[in-house]
Amino acid sequence: MSADWKALWQNIKLWHDEGRDIALATVVDTWGSSPRPTGSYMIVDDKGAIEGSVSGGCIEGAVIQAALDVMTSHTPQMLEFSVTNDQAWEVGLSCGGRVRVLVESIDKKIPFMDKILSADKPIILRTNCITGDTTFSFGGNNAEKSKLLENEDQLIFSQILEQPLQLIVIGAVHITQAMVKIAESLDISVTVIDPRTTFASQVRFPNTDLCTDWPDEALNARNITSGTAIVTLTHDPKLDDPALEIALRSNAFYVASLGSKNTHKSRKERLLAKGFSEDEIGRIFGPAGLDLGAKTPAEIALSVMAQMISIYRHGDNR
Repeated sequence: MSADWKALWQNIKLWHDEGRDIALATVVDTWGSSPRPTGSYMIVDDKGAIEGSVSGGCIEGAVIQAALDVMTSHTPQMLEFSVTNDQAWEVGLSCGGRVRVLVESIDKKIPFMDKILSADKPIILRTNCITGDTTFSFGGNNAEKSKLLENEDQLIFSQILEQPLQLIVIGAVHITQAMVKIAESLDISVTVIDPRTTFASQVRFPNTDLCTDWPDEALNARNITSGTAIVTLTHDPKLDDPALEIALRSNAFYVASLGSKNTHKSRKERLLAKGFSEDEIGRIFGPAGLDLGAKTPAEIALSVMAQMISIYRHGDNR
């Protein structure tokens, strides 16, 4: 679930600061099976050093040669490959397919480098595949998809750089323990916040980012992006409400709170009294989770995590 584009852009900045020429190769279109999805990156410097990948290894050689060429010509190249069935088996696929890769000098994206690295919202980079001209804007949510836009006169690749997914849980309870395990299996970064040190202990949460500050203080000290989910599980208004007040004023894509319908009704009344609007409070998924008929802590954790992933991938369709 992590957004590996951030690590690559950090490398681009490092290489650029060191004075290296850099080319960027991006998967812009696929048919059938493809080892890497649309939007996958690889960077190449003028010495042939590489980071990232655009396939399972079957096309990298040709992409690297094209990258060295465009660093000299500064003219983008669109490469098209057919992955045979034999090659597909070699890279772990059941059948072949085709892939198009845009290879370009990084020059026309360098002006956006600092914005890209500091953004807390999804980013849209629109690149003219003929000229390399690029525009920068912010996206609405993480549900938008990268795609190649073709017409008679233009070939534009619209790439969505989604923010890495992170989960912040208020309350170090049994459900949280199960949520942490599920998140780890999905490569999701997790922070558990609970000032009650009896609950928030390394014994109960080994190898977990634990914070025992008060929830509002802890959230104010963190960078909440459009890739952040905030879930409150304590049932205690003294802990949950201050966290929700911060969450509702943030870019978090998913805000949820555990409790019955009556508990959520009381929660809404308290937040209305605090000056929040019905629309703002409507961002809260309460009771948290999909209606799976969940009973055990692990089942409830699964329902919350499933709802979170659904919102992350498809947006809020309530």
